[in-house]
Amino acid sequence: MYEKIMVPLDGSELAECVLPHVGVFIKGCHVSNVVFVRVVEPVTEPSGISIGTQKWRERESTRKSAAKDYLDQIKHRLSNKGTELYSEVLVGRVADILADYTEKNNIDLILIATHGRSGVTRWARGSIADKILRFSDIPVLMVRAPGTKGGI
Repeated sequence: MYEKIMVPLDGSELAECVLPHVGVFIKGCHVSNVVFVRVVEPVTEPSGISIGTQKWRERESTRKSAAKDYLDQIKHRLSNKGTELYSEVLVGRVADILADYTEKNNIDLILIATHGRSGVTRWARGSIADKILRFSDIPVLMVRAPGTKGGI
Protein backbone atom coordinates (compact mmCIF):
# COMPACT_ATOMS: atom_id res chain seq x y z
CA MET A 1 0.00 0.00 0.00
CA TYR A 2 2.76 2.46 0.93
CA GLU A 3 5.80 2.00 -1.27
CA LYS A 4 7.47 5.38 -0.81
CA ILE A 5 7.27 7.41 2.39
CA MET A 6 8.60 10.94 2.92
CA VAL A 7 9.74 12.02 6.37
CA PRO A 8 10.41 15.76 6.68
CA LEU A 9 12.86 16.59 9.48
CA ASP A 10 14.15 19.93 10.69
CA GLY A 11 17.01 18.72 12.87
CA SER A 12 15.10 19.08 16.12
CA GLU A 13 14.46 16.43 18.74
CA LEU A 14 10.77 17.21 18.40
CA ALA A 15 10.76 16.32 14.70
CA GLU A 16 12.59 13.07 15.44
CA CYS A 17 9.67 11.80 17.54
CA VAL A 18 8.33 10.49 14.23
CA LEU A 19 11.25 8.07 13.76
CA PRO A 20 9.82 5.16 15.81
CA HIS A 21 6.71 5.36 13.61
CA VAL A 22 8.90 5.17 10.52
CA GLY A 23 10.36 1.92 11.88
CA VAL A 24 6.88 0.49 12.42
CA PHE A 25 5.82 1.36 8.86
CA ILE A 26 9.00 -0.18 7.47
CA LYS A 27 8.38 -3.46 9.29
CA GLY A 28 4.59 -3.61 9.26
CA CYS A 29 3.86 -2.28 5.78
CA HIS A 30 6.97 -3.57 4.04
CA VAL A 31 7.78 -0.10 2.74
CA SER A 32 10.40 -0.26 0.00
CA ASN A 33 11.58 3.38 0.07
CA VAL A 34 11.84 6.01 2.79
CA VAL A 35 13.03 9.49 1.93
CA PHE A 36 14.23 11.70 4.78
CA VAL A 37 13.95 15.33 3.71
CA ARG A 38 15.36 18.49 5.21
CA VAL A 39 14.53 21.87 3.73
CA VAL A 40 17.05 24.68 3.92
CA GLU A 41 15.44 28.06 3.53
CA PRO A 42 17.30 30.19 0.99
CA VAL A 43 19.71 32.72 2.41
CA THR A 44 18.77 36.26 1.51
CA GLU A 45 21.07 39.20 1.89
CA PRO A 46 19.66 41.78 4.32
CA SER A 47 19.17 45.21 2.80
CA GLY A 48 21.96 47.63 3.51
CA ILE A 49 24.49 44.88 4.19
CA SER A 50 26.71 43.60 1.44
CA ILE A 51 29.13 40.76 2.10
CA GLY A 52 29.23 39.58 -1.48
CA THR A 53 27.62 36.84 -3.48
CA GLN A 54 30.46 34.39 -2.83
CA LYS A 55 29.99 34.63 0.96
CA TRP A 56 26.25 34.00 0.64
CA ARG A 57 26.88 30.96 -1.55
CA GLU A 58 29.38 29.64 1.00
CA ARG A 59 26.84 30.08 3.80
CA GLU A 60 24.14 28.26 1.85
CA SER A 61 26.57 25.49 0.91
CA THR A 62 27.58 25.06 4.56
CA ARG A 63 23.93 24.84 5.64
CA LYS A 64 23.14 22.29 2.93
CA SER A 65 26.17 20.20 3.88
CA ALA A 66 25.19 20.20 7.57
CA ALA A 67 21.63 19.17 6.62
CA LYS A 68 22.97 16.30 4.48
CA ASP A 69 25.23 15.09 7.32
CA TYR A 70 22.27 15.16 9.71
CA LEU A 71 20.07 13.14 7.35
CA ASP A 72 22.84 10.61 6.78
CA GLN A 73 23.06 10.08 10.55
CA ILE A 74 19.31 9.46 10.67
CA LYS A 75 19.56 6.95 7.81
CA HIS A 76 22.36 5.14 9.61
CA ARG A 77 20.26 4.89 12.81
CA LEU A 78 17.34 3.33 10.92
CA SER A 79 19.14 1.11 8.45
CA ASN A 80 17.01 -1.91 7.64
CA LYS A 81 17.48 -4.66 5.10
CA GLY A 82 14.86 -4.63 2.38
CA THR A 83 14.09 -0.93 2.60
CA GLU A 84 16.02 1.70 0.69
CA LEU A 85 16.66 4.81 2.77
CA TYR A 86 17.34 8.06 0.97
CA SER A 87 18.04 11.61 2.01
CA GLU A 88 17.26 14.81 0.17
CA VAL A 89 18.24 18.36 1.05
CA LEU A 90 15.93 20.83 -0.63
CA VAL A 91 16.18 24.61 -0.82
CA GLY A 92 13.07 26.78 -0.72
CA ARG A 93 10.05 27.69 1.36
CA VAL A 94 9.37 24.62 3.48
CA ALA A 95 5.69 23.86 2.86
CA ASP A 96 5.85 24.75 -0.83
CA ILE A 97 8.97 22.75 -1.60
CA LEU A 98 7.71 19.69 0.31
CA ALA A 99 4.39 19.73 -1.56
CA ASP A 100 6.24 20.03 -4.85
CA TYR A 101 8.61 17.20 -3.92
CA THR A 102 5.79 14.78 -3.04
CA GLU A 103 4.13 15.43 -6.36
CA LYS A 104 7.25 15.03 -8.49
CA ASN A 105 8.55 11.94 -6.67
CA ASN A 106 5.46 9.73 -6.33
CA ILE A 107 5.36 9.80 -2.54
CA ASP A 108 2.57 7.62 -1.07
CA LEU A 109 2.60 8.84 2.53
CA ILE A 110 4.06 11.70 4.56
CA LEU A 111 5.06 11.07 8.19
CA ILE A 112 5.63 14.35 10.04
CA ALA A 113 5.87 15.53 13.64
CA THR A 114 3.75 18.37 14.96
CA HIS A 115 3.89 20.65 18.00
CA GLY A 116 0.13 20.27 18.37
CA ARG A 117 -0.43 24.02 18.47
CA SER A 118 -3.79 25.52 17.72
CA GLY A 119 -5.59 28.81 17.99
CA VAL A 120 -3.57 32.01 18.20
CA THR A 121 -0.24 30.21 18.63
CA ARG A 122 -0.65 28.32 15.36
CA TRP A 123 -1.92 31.45 13.61
CA ALA A 124 1.02 33.55 14.85
CA ARG A 125 3.77 30.99 14.22
CA GLY A 126 2.25 29.01 11.41
CA SER A 127 2.41 25.27 11.16
CA ILE A 128 4.31 23.48 8.44
CA ALA A 129 2.61 20.18 9.35
CA ASP A 130 -0.81 21.82 9.13
CA LYS A 131 -0.06 23.37 5.74
CA ILE A 132 1.13 20.02 4.43
CA LEU A 133 -1.99 18.32 5.76
CA ARG A 134 -4.30 20.89 4.16
CA PHE A 135 -2.65 20.99 0.76
CA SER A 136 -1.50 17.42 0.27
CA ASP A 137 -3.23 15.05 -2.12
CA ILE A 138 -1.72 12.04 -0.35
CA PRO A 139 -2.18 10.66 3.19
CA VAL A 140 -0.37 12.52 5.97
CA LEU A 141 0.33 10.97 9.36
CA MET A 142 0.99 13.67 11.94
CA VAL A 143 2.70 12.56 15.14
CA ARG A 144 2.25 14.85 18.11
CA ALA A 145 5.51 15.34 19.94
CA PRO A 146 5.63 13.93 23.48
CA GLY A 147 5.00 16.56 26.11
CA THR A 148 2.98 18.81 23.85
CA LYS A 149 -0.64 19.52 24.58
CA GLY A 150 -3.55 20.18 22.30
CA GLY A 151 -4.07 23.92 22.27
CA ILE A 152 -7.13 26.03 22.67
